[in-house]
Amino acid sequence: MFRTLLVIAVGFLPSLFSLWVIRKTRLRTRARMRQAAMNFPVVQVRHRPVESDRYYLEGVGYLIGDISCKFNARSGYIRCAVNPDGPCNGCRHYEPRELAGSEKKA
Repeated sequence: MFRTLLVIAVGFLPSLFSLWVIRKTRLRTRARMRQAAMNFPVVQVRHRPVESDRYYLEGVGYLIGDISCKFNARSGYIRCAVNPDGPCNGCRHYEPRELAGSEKKA
């Protein structure tokens, strides 16, 4: 009976040792990840646009930037595709937007 229990205990020892090593490794990895997260530089959060830069368009919502510009993103978060952070005043990429009803005549 004692031999049987000894064989079973010896059979379980490698798996128990493996589980113990895995647990220790996982704890060390978590500690390293926690330390890396604490040392990671803080990412700057983009600020919301100034109230004077926002426009409300019926059926669309709030837009920022110059809505008459061809490159305006028509979004509440990004001004335009060329200069997302702005400002729109004096932007060298400004092009007036063509209206749907106006057609060029030759």
